[in-house]
Amino acid sequence: MTSEPCDGCGRSVRIAGGIGDFWSFEAESSGGMTLELDDGGEFFLCHDCIARLPDDRVVTSEDINSL
Repeated sequence: MTSEPCDGCGRSVRIAGGIGDFWSFEAESSGGMTLELDDGGEFFLCHDCIARLPDDRVVTSEDINSL
């Protein structure tokens, strides 16, 4: 199992796949994803932080920094 900290809340988030799951055969999904924003920002966020982002406009790096 591999994990990475969420750029929003700092919580350790499981990342599915990769060499860490090769021998364990775990079938769990990832707990987050990397977002590439129009303003050039790139952030790894857990699903809870993604749900807190605005859905009525384009998300910016400022939105993620304010989480």
